[in-house]
Amino acid sequence: MKTRITELLGIRYPIVQGGMQWVGRAEMAAAVSNAGGLGLVTALTQPTPDALAAEIERTRSMTDQPFGVNLTILPTASPPPYAEYLDVTIKSGVKIIETAGRSPKDFIEKAKAAGVRIVHKCTSVRHALSAERDGVDAISIDGFECAGHPGEDDVGGLVLIPAAARVVKIPLIASGGIADGRGMAAALVLGAEGVNMGTRFCATVEAPIHDHIKQALVGANERQTQLIFRTLRNTGRVMKNAISDEVVAIERRPGGAQYEDVRHLVAGARGRGALESGEVDSGLVWAGQVVGLIDDIPTCKDLLERMVAECQERLAYGSRCFG
Repeated sequence: MKTRITELLGIRYPIVQGGMQWVGRAEMAAAVSNAGGLGLVTALTQPTPDALAAEIERTRSMTDQPFGVNLTILPTASPPPYAEYLDVTIKSGVKIIETAGRSPKDFIEKAKAAGVRIVHKCTSVRHALSAERDGVDAISIDGFECAGHPGEDDVGGLVLIPAAARVVKIPLIASGGIADGRGMAAALVLGAEGVNMGTRFCATVEAPIHDHIKQALVGANERQTQLIFRTLRNTGRVMKNAISDEVVAIERRPGGAQYEDVRHLVAGARGRGALESGEVDSGLVWAGQVVGLIDDIPTCKDLLERMVAECQERLAYGSRCFG
């Protein structure tokens, strides 16, 4: 498959692994890249910039294919040393960075001077256009179906992807709600030139999380995710479990809630513990509505080859219908 995304990123298939906290480790990134997509190491999964450098080298020992680093810029009172994570990524020779969260404007000049391609993930057309003006190389547009933070506009991919495609001139990646070749074909028809998947890659053999979590993803249907932080204007989509139920119940109390009221439930360390222990109800498990389309736990290689074949089949079917 050949699109502007495959050419820009130097990959065989226009399929990108989401930059997932606690999941975007060397095993995950290398498996996706070896399968023909673009694997991403998640910078903030690593406790320090030096630890990220070591994880990049570990990834490089597992693949000779292109891979990138995700750097999510979070709105926090005590921000991590983002500039140091960027410097380590550049020094390590990584040539692709996915940014998310706040605007990457402050990092673009340094990254591009080092020959680094920047893919910025955003949840609205206006933010996509802003990032394009700032000089990023590609946009990953994230629909309301996605895991993580879908923004506050609540626009699904069926509208958001073509809305972005008709005005954004740089290559566009569709993200959120994609798990198979049918979704990939739809994204391409809607105007994207590649797809990004997070939740689907969590349910693969190589994903570095407990099998009980993978089985929970397989067993869930499309109604078994939940929106948290709605009242805090920082909406997040997670798998529905005992923790998410409690968070939502606190948010719905008379008078509302503050972040401090739920901090003990949503702490990152608690979510990491759930992924590693397999205790589904012990922490937040971030997942998108696409859980309703996940039926198995393949290798990344089998998943990508199956997706590409199904995508080509669906596109050919559409062509025959109107041929």
